[in-house]
Amino acid sequence: MAYRYGEYHDGPDPLAPPYDVRAALDEMGDAILSGSTPVHALRDLLKRGLPGAADRRGLDDMLREVRRRRRELRERGRLDGTLEKARALLDKAIGQERAELFPDPSDDARLRESELDSLPDDTASAIQQLSSYEWRSAAARQTFEELRDLLRREVLDSQFRGMREALANPDPATMERIRQMMSDLNDMLDRDSRGEHTQEDFEAFMGKYGDLFPEKPRNLGELIDLLARRAAAAQRMLASMTPSQREELSNLINQTLDQAGLSDQMRRLGESLYARRPDLAWNAPERLTGEDPLGLGDAVTALEELADLTQLETALRQDYPGARLDDIDEAAVRRALGRSAVDDLEALKRIERELEEQGYLLRRRGKLELTPKAVRRLGETALRRVFASLDAGRRGDHDQHDAGSAGELTGSSRPWRFGDEQPIDVVRTLVNGVRAGGLAHRTRPATGPTTGSATGTRASAGTRAARVRLSVDDFEVAETERRSAAAVCLLVDLSYSMALRGTWAAAKQTALALQALVASKFPQDAVQIIGFSNYARVLQPDELAGLDWDMVQGTNLHHALLIAGRHLDRHPDFEPVVLVVTDGEPTAHLLRSGRSAFEWPPSSETLELTLAEVDKMTRRRATINVFMLAADERLKEFVDEVARRNGGRVFSPSAERLGEYVVSDFLRLRRAR
Repeated sequence: MAYRYGEYHDGPDPLAPPYDVRAALDEMGDAILSGSTPVHALRDLLKRGLPGAADRRGLDDMLREVRRRRRELRERGRLDGTLEKARALLDKAIGQERAELFPDPSDDARLRESELDSLPDDTASAIQQLSSYEWRSAAARQTFEELRDLLRREVLDSQFRGMREALANPDPATMERIRQMMSDLNDMLDRDSRGEHTQEDFEAFMGKYGDLFPEKPRNLGELIDLLARRAAAAQRMLASMTPSQREELSNLINQTLDQAGLSDQMRRLGESLYARRPDLAWNAPERLTGEDPLGLGDAVTALEELADLTQLETALRQDYPGARLDDIDEAAVRRALGRSAVDDLEALKRIERELEEQGYLLRRRGKLELTPKAVRRLGETALRRVFASLDAGRRGDHDQHDAGSAGELTGSSRPWRFGDEQPIDVVRTLVNGVRAGGLAHRTRPATGPTTGSATGTRASAGTRAARVRLSVDDFEVAETERRSAAAVCLLVDLSYSMALRGTWAAAKQTALALQALVASKFPQDAVQIIGFSNYARVLQPDELAGLDWDMVQGTNLHHALLIAGRHLDRHPDFEPVVLVVTDGEPTAHLLRSGRSAFEWPPSSETLELTLAEVDKMTRRRATINVFMLAADERLKEFVDEVARRNGGRVFSPSAERLGEYVVSDFLRLRRAR
């Protein structure tokens, strides 16, 4: 057999790697850390499209394409094309008849000319009156028949898409088949309204008349939807015309249906469709601005597509209460934008589904929330970004995924104990196994050189290989230097000014990055993150991502240092590490009653109580390093006094480099300890 290979076009690449939902969470994380809710962050992601997937469109890309298609349809042409063509054919037939009558001097010719002169201006009425006229001109008779065929094709095509092609060469048998189809269709709808319809009935109907429905509906529901949307578009076309145009075209349509014997059946069908789909915009006018005249069927098709695009645009905007991607009709997307857009939409739907199924998002009481797993992921991402910005060559901080928590090797070993994280001493472990009698020999067949025994030696062909059986008691671990543990306190300003200055997102990312760093590289450390505004409180890792600034007055560093001191006191053998992130001097302190006292400019009592807590930190041997996010003179004076009393350092990073400064300083302190 011969095979041809080429680019795959039928949907998404079946061999493409699965979408990494963690990248979607990282994209959402930037918005969440800036103060957005998980719901809004997810909606923004879906509008932008999948990160790292250039061939996948987001909702905004689809929306732009829909709006472009709407502009094109509105500029396609005018709605009165059938009326214009009908008038032209009528004038042509009358002119051909007059040319035939003019040379004839008989009274009959003059009588016929008088009858032609008395024709009404209304096209439909003129055609109705000429239906019984005996044409003298064969050319005029042919033109008039051409006019009637045109109207028959256009009127039926306006109700049934594709009927124009079926009536390209009309004959009595074709018209009789269409009349029978209409009768059977209405009977099927009546049975459905009584609950007597079956799928077998529909399949029998399509077996007889399937060629008249190019859309190939699979059941009665799809057929009703197709016919109702087209019937509603025909009504909108009439509503979009001037009153005189509407009256003239309505008369032409009714007259054509009467002559075809379809008037009653079409009325029954219209009533049934309206009863089933009253939600469609049946009489809403639509304005077309093009110059080219459109036939009746083409005009209805344009208005039908415009209605689909208008409804699709509303769904794609997702700006109404309770909006969900499931509201977007995939069939409408396929009709408007093609198969690839359906695949893009399904990929977007899969994001939300995968985020929930993989444990990153949780729906609780109708609200979308981040899970602890998602918060850990955001912290890891923030930490990776911090390490990416560090000067690895100068600082030596590398993102090493296989690093343990142990220190440097000492060269000695000891028996393994449950919970040990030190590396296994392979040589001593194997020696212990051999000494315990766990050595077994076997002859290796002569098949060439292979790896030998569990000891890692190599055995040539035909030699005896050793296999060592190990028990738990045989294992030894390499001893490492004892790594001291640290009690870490990160104090983060939650005051309103942090949001005003645009530093709040950076502060949250820094807290998450530090939390992730301690959890991954220094699990023996005890970290506590404390947020402070008018009051201070301990922040749990799971609430960091969704944390918002406090719209209250007060920067109560005094209370924050009190809480940090209690954390250090609970770990007296740990090395104390205190880091403060703020953009303002203290303006509040804690009273003996437990209430917060605010005053701006800061009162002397606030400053004295805060500095008293700084002195206590100094006596605990805790160095306080302050990361100052503003350049206020009073803030500078305060942090300089803190540094003078405590011996700590003062940093003034930009918001973008805050995480780099905090993490680097923490690592420097850990190395120094």
